[in-house]
Amino acid sequence: MERRIRIALGRPEPQGSRAPEEQPTPDVGSASIKLKTVGLNVRYGGTIALKEINLSIPDNRVTAIIGPSGCGKSTLLRCFNRMNDLIPDARVEGKVLFNDLDLYAPGVDATEIRYLIGMVFQRPNPFPKSVYDNVAFGPRINGYHGNLDELVEESLRQAALWDEVKDRLKKSGLTLSGGQQQRLCIARALAVNPEVILMDEPCSALDPIASLAIEDLIRSLSRSYTIIIVTHNMQQAARVSDETAFLTAGADRAGFLVEHSNTRQIFTNPTDERTEAYITGRFG
Repeated sequence: MERRIRIALGRPEPQGSRAPEEQPTPDVGSASIKLKTVGLNVRYGGTIALKEINLSIPDNRVTAIIGPSGCGKSTLLRCFNRMNDLIPDARVEGKVLFNDLDLYAPGVDATEIRYLIGMVFQRPNPFPKSVYDNVAFGPRINGYHGNLDELVEESLRQAALWDEVKDRLKKSGLTLSGGQQQRLCIARALAVNPEVILMDEPCSALDPIASLAIEDLIRSLSRSYTIIIVTHNMQQAARVSDETAFLTAGADRAGFLVEHSNTRQIFTNPTDERTEAYITGRFG
């Protein structure tokens, strides 16, 4: 099953893996493009939610998507792993390219896509299962034939959770704190060996200490994964991201991309006055 997914989506066979801390951090300017939207439009029935989004997401980087409520940030995020397919009346036009493959082309299986482009939601949503079974769930249904104990441990270590739960693996994931539950959900996503991790306001339901732990984890994981995070928190976007895309909505309430650049540029010298107004709190 794992091999079939890689072939279907053009993913190369693994040549061995290294722990995240062993991965070198490549130069931002040299990063290849992992995901790209070309003329992306999204409609819910007769309502246009996004229009003409042209955005390139670099590999092994954290890209933050910011913008006011209702501008389509989460809609855009869901386009990257076809979660919008699950919404009645949603229609996607244009292209979303993953490793140069059009994810919306005929014959591409959305379920397979979601193994390679995982998602962490706004509120922690562990399954009502043990910590171990939460992490093992994806590999099991995906036909994993390796050492499951090792995979669970590795995934929990990558999510910076192993030391806190190694003696509680048989306990329900619902007994963990909110921050631990969110890291458990991240470990669950990592266990199926994704290339991209989508995060939709992953810290909005967490206290500041738990939020900082998730932010540290995001920075660590970006050495091995491409991460896209939607956030309303400007300080968080500035802290964790390498690149930032600013969306807003027009008079027709359709979201569009105003500006996309490296995060330092966006937060210190944006090229569009609307971007500056938003990040300085004068937008409206």
